[in-house]
Amino acid sequence: EVQLQASGGGLVQAGGSLTLSCTISGYPTGRSFDDYAIGWFRQAPGKEREGISCIRRSERMMYYADSVKGRFTISTDGAKNAVYLQMNSLKPEDTAVYYCAAAIERLCPPHFYSSWGQGTQVTVSS
Repeated sequence: EVQLQASGGGLVQAGGSLTLSCTISGYPTGRSFDDYAIGWFRQAPGKEREGISCIRRSERMMYYADSVKGRFTISTDGAKNAVYLQMNSLKPEDTAVYYCAAAIERLCPPHFYSSWGQGTQVTVSS
């Protein structure tokens, strides 16, 4: 399956912004960026992993969890095989490790993500 690399995390004050990046590589023969739904997840200490956003560019599908709707924006750059998560109006409760993942399904969010990147830490101070 594909390889994903998440980056862009850091420390930010409440109300601030960060943009996370996820680059995708290692497509199987015959596959390309538009064959995949890319999702963003987060996991805070002691909490379950939460799916917060998804995009499938080829069908113009997007999804946001209620917890981030109106504050976070997902976007793509197919030429760079990249998916971005612009995070605005950050809150302390957004503090978590953020992960990106890929799924071959024509759904957003899909039922099953087959490839995962390593996480990037986002810390929002009050």
